[in-house]
Amino acid sequence: MIKVAFKVLFLAHAPDADAEKHKCIIETPKYYKLHVVVVKNQKQAIEVCKKLVREEGIQAILLCPGFAHKDVAQISEAAGENVGVFVARGDGPSNKITTETMKKEGWFPQK
Repeated sequence: MIKVAFKVLFLAHAPDADAEKHKCIIETPKYYKLHVVVVKNQKQAIEVCKKLVREEGIQAILLCPGFAHKDVAQISEAAGENVGVFVARGDGPSNKITTETMKKEGWFPQK
């Protein structure tokens, strides 16, 4: 069995996600194992983090820009002090493009 040097979890949000179905693992032969999971909400994100840290030995968690500061703090707490937590953030024009696309596709509830 080959030991994997770095284990990472990438989490993203989608309103229609099912964390048990919408996931994959990308692994290089020696150095990298990336778990990708799309979650429906913050509760599911925390559950996935706790489970994969415990069962897979995740060392770093990368969050999509949809996670608010409060969400990041909760995930950091759930993951524990030995897991790095990082957030992908875009610049102003990138955020505008993404938000407009998400609105067009119906991600946000109508007010």
